[in-house]
Order: sequence, then structure tokens, then C-alpha cells
Amino acid sequence: MERRAKLTQIGIHIILILVSFTMLVPFAWMILTAFKTIGEATSVDPFVIFPSQWITENFTTVINNMNFLSLYWNTLLLILGRVVAAVLTATLAGYAFARLNFKGKNFMFSLVLFQMMVPGQIFIIPQYLMVSSLGVLNTIFALIFPGLVTAFGTFLLRQAYMGLPNDLEEAARLDGCNIGQTFLYIMAPLTRSSMVALGIFTAVFAYKDLMWPLICNRDVMPLSAALAKMQGQYSNNYPQLMAASLLACIPMIVLYLVFQKQFIEGIATSGGKL
Repeated sequence: MERRAKLTQIGIHIILILVSFTMLVPFAWMILTAFKTIGEATSVDPFVIFPSQWITENFTTVINNMNFLSLYWNTLLLILGRVVAAVLTATLAGYAFARLNFKGKNFMFSLVLFQMMVPGQIFIIPQYLMVSSLGVLNTIFALIFPGLVTAFGTFLLRQAYMGLPNDLEEAARLDGCNIGQTFLYIMAPLTRSSMVALGIFTAVFAYKDLMWPLICNRDVMPLSAALAKMQGQYSNNYPQLMAASLLACIPMIVLYLVFQKQFIEGIATSGGKL
């Protein structure tokens, strides 16, 4: 039995290593292609894996042609704006749906669930008309606008608040706390892990959002939209595209390295996956 358990454990580790290797292949291909010439990148020879000469011209060309500082700044503002707005509105709405009783509560929450069930593309035209009516097209606020409220975040925080015992609110009420004080000082701190999870999901979704920035903005672009514009209609310069993609990965890699503990705790607590 002990030998069988060891063999099973070895087999599981081998499978995990193979799966990890498979997931790392696209990233490795991106790095290698960024240092190749166009001829090597488009070669059909399966044995041309490493570049014959490691060149950095693709990076210099991309940096000279694209204002990466501006793209980094726009992406950072996009992520921060959506994370702050999503966590704030979802925390308030989640607490209201979970712990308060008011008229139309079930109907309003059903609308939140309905928004989660339908594709997000349905809301693009109404959102564009709203942004256009406000006169904020081609601005940072236009990029943040779809993330001001989040149905997923409201549902996530509602479940977190519903998991807290009622004794906490009763004790706070006996101590003289009103609804606002109970929420701010007692209940909200206990759902910090769920807030972190929501912030992680919101940051990742905002970072890779492609369709909305291309629709609402012409000049104020995040990294994802700027990379999409590099693709030509009939041909692509794959080395330069991969070099730009590698530079675009830097913010998320740094963010993960800095907040690695919060990433793991947030995802483990939420029970979800990216």
C-alpha cells in the first residue's frame, strides 16, 4: 500500500509538471519570438526554436513607435478606477442585500442575477450611449465607466455577508451602534478577504479588457487595445508584436510579485479561478 501511494504521488507530480510545462510554452514562445527576425519567426521549420542571433531591435522599435509610459499610465488608472469603484459599490450593495430588509429586495437582487446570466456585450450599446451623452468619450473615465458597478462583485460580497453570524449585529446594536457604524466597524472588516478576491478579479478583467476601449476611445488607450492595433489586416510583424506583448506583461508580473500573498488568499477564499 505504501509503495502504491508513492507511485500514485509520483504520477500526480509528473502530470502536474507536464501541465505546467504546457502552460509555460506560449509564454516561452513569446519571449523567443521577441528576439527573432521576421524570417525566423515565420519559418515553417519545426527545429527553429531558438533565434540564431538574439536581437533587441524589436524592443527599441516598439518603444520608439509606442508611448509605453502613457499606455502604462492609462492601464494603471483603468485598473485602479475599476477596482476602487467595484469594491466600494459591491460592498455596500452586498451588505444591503444580505443583512437589510427593504421593499423590492428580492426583485432588485434578481436583476443583479439577470445581469450575471446574460453576455456582457448586450450592455455595450447602452453604455456607449450613456458615455456619449455625458460627453466623456476618449477619456479615462470612459474606460472606467463599465466597471463602476459589478453584478459579480455584489453577489460575491452578499454571500460573504450572509456567512457572518447574526450575533455580531445584535452585539453591536446593544452597544449603541447604528446601521452605518455596524457596517463600517464590525461587518466590513470581516469580509476583507472577499474584497481582496473581488479586487483581484476586477484588476485582471480590466487589464485584459479589449472590446470596450476600442469602442469608446481613439487616443486614450490601455495596453490591450494598443497591442490589438498593432495587428495588420494582411500581415503581422510577429517579433515586434511579441516584444510589445512582453513589455505589456511587466505591470501584471510586478503586481503579482508584490501582492502574491493577497492573490493566493483572495482566490482561495473566493473558491473561484481566473
